[in-house]
Amino acid sequence: MIGIMADTHDHVDAIVRAVNLFNDKAVTMVIHAGDLVSPFSAEPLKKLHSPVKYVFGNNERERERIHRKMAGMDIEIGDCLEIDYKNVKIVVYHGENPVLLNALIQSKEYDVVVTAHSHMPEISQEDGVMVINPGEVCGYLTGRKTVAILDVEKLAAEIHEI
Repeated sequence: MIGIMADTHDHVDAIVRAVNLFNDKAVTMVIHAGDLVSPFSAEPLKKLHSPVKYVFGNNERERERIHRKMAGMDIEIGDCLEIDYKNVKIVVYHGENPVLLNALIQSKEYDVVVTAHSHMPEISQEDGVMVINPGEVCGYLTGRKTVAILDVEKLAAEIHEI
């Protein structure tokens, strides 16, 4: 199981709730699809019991400080990440450029495309590619604090409110 979160936007209490859910569900990896925003918001991620894959969103202005704050964690950080997990090919991209996002989906190089940016939770299939947007942990735009959990064995995902 992979926990997926995004658009945390400095809402530390909600980040803690997401971390607790992922630890309770014993996920084996967490993907953060961007917009953590400030370095102090990384602190709760250190409580995760699994490795983290993190992509920067369009609101991270202090990337180097975020890197330093995450030092010592089992984490991979980038602007776009490719993950091969149990023979499931996943790409993670925040999604601020719709042309690039669409190209990743249409390439059919990936089984799963994880995106964010819109703050709208969605799980869809596009020409055999699963597209997952976990929504927003912060709840600022939609009023819903959500994450997703991907079962890689069944290649099925669901949205969870936190």
